[in-house]
Amino acid sequence: MQAMANVLIRDLPDDVHRELRRRAEASGQSLQSYLSMQLARVVERPTSDELLERVARRASGRIGLEEAVADLRVIRAER
Repeated sequence: MQAMANVLIRDLPDDVHRELRRRAEASGQSLQSYLSMQLARVVERPTSDELLERVARRASGRIGLEEAVADLRVIRAER
């Protein structure tokens, strides 16, 4: 079994920590599980630079079907 990475966040404001704990509890998860899931969701989404690159390709008519479908999924997930 491969070891998983650890992340340490220093100097997190108390109000942010309280809200994260509240959200974790509301979803029936530990803070660790909740944050792990939220971070995984963040990296699944394209960055601003990646989205701008896609827009530029669209403007030049060079976007493929797979990219168009992926873009639609991102847009729908944000709703």
